[in-house]
Amino acid sequence: MFDLWGLEADDSRRMTTRVLNPLEADRPQLATTLLPALLEALVRNVSRGLVDVALFAIAQVVQPTEQTRGVGLIPVDRRPTDDEIAMLDASLPRQPQHVAAVLAGLREPRGPWGPGRPVEAADAFEAVRIIARASRVDVTLRPAQYLPWHPGRCAQVFVGESSVGHAGQLHPAVIERSGLPKGTCAVELNLDAIPCSAPLPAPRVSPYPAVFQDVSLVVAADIPAQAVADAVRAGAGDLLEDIALFDVFTGPQIGEHRKSLTFALRFRAPDRTLTEDDASAARDAAVQSAAERVGAVLRG
Repeated sequence: MFDLWGLEADDSRRMTTRVLNPLEADRPQLATTLLPALLEALVRNVSRGLVDVALFAIAQVVQPTEQTRGVGLIPVDRRPTDDEIAMLDASLPRQPQHVAAVLAGLREPRGPWGPGRPVEAADAFEAVRIIARASRVDVTLRPAQYLPWHPGRCAQVFVGESSVGHAGQLHPAVIERSGLPKGTCAVELNLDAIPCSAPLPAPRVSPYPAVFQDVSLVVAADIPAQAVADAVRAGAGDLLEDIALFDVFTGPQIGEHRKSLTFALRFRAPDRTLTEDDASAARDAAVQSAAERVGAVLRG
């Protein structure tokens, strides 16, 4: 596979680790990148008629360094010495966790609406952003030249100033030599190089029933509905579990350059059953907040 990619002889991805007892005799090398296996799976899917394909994998890769070396067998009739344990630790290659994906065929299906849209480099870049959002980190994409990617459609991915991988469309020559679909795209990131964010706390689920009320507010026509919803939420407090806009009305009854927004409100307490009076008090506070923040008037 690396020959098909045209990698230089000293490319670090060629520095593989050989296994003494491999599961497959013809594959004795541990992977330094997840892409070869994914691309083989892509070719296999396409050969079976599945032409619109998106595959991903999350797994460890094994990346030897110049310091990585083989060691002799340690006797099993005694506990290893501290020096022997240190020697074993020093001999281990890096084993970071990677995530990789390959995309081919149509990103948007063909149909009465049009011919569909083929996968392009932007889809690989969006895959990077999806991973970044899930990890809650900011990433920067910079133009790069890195095989097997197309030099004009490849981005190196950075978190801060640390490189964490590459994404884009594969080089046309690599696609042709490997028997891949035209325009195949790929992404591979080192997850261990992406900082771990603080855990997201799960929302508390209340076992008590909800109380539903609606509220209609009249505001200036140029006031965004989201601004009104934010004001309502701020005033209603913690008892407001959900707010949803379900009606917008304009007309002479409302007044010129005015509109009426009707929201469905769901109230719930974490520790007791709410009464209608509890919900009405929270609703009144929400109306007061909307009046102060966006000039809203309760519709009669």
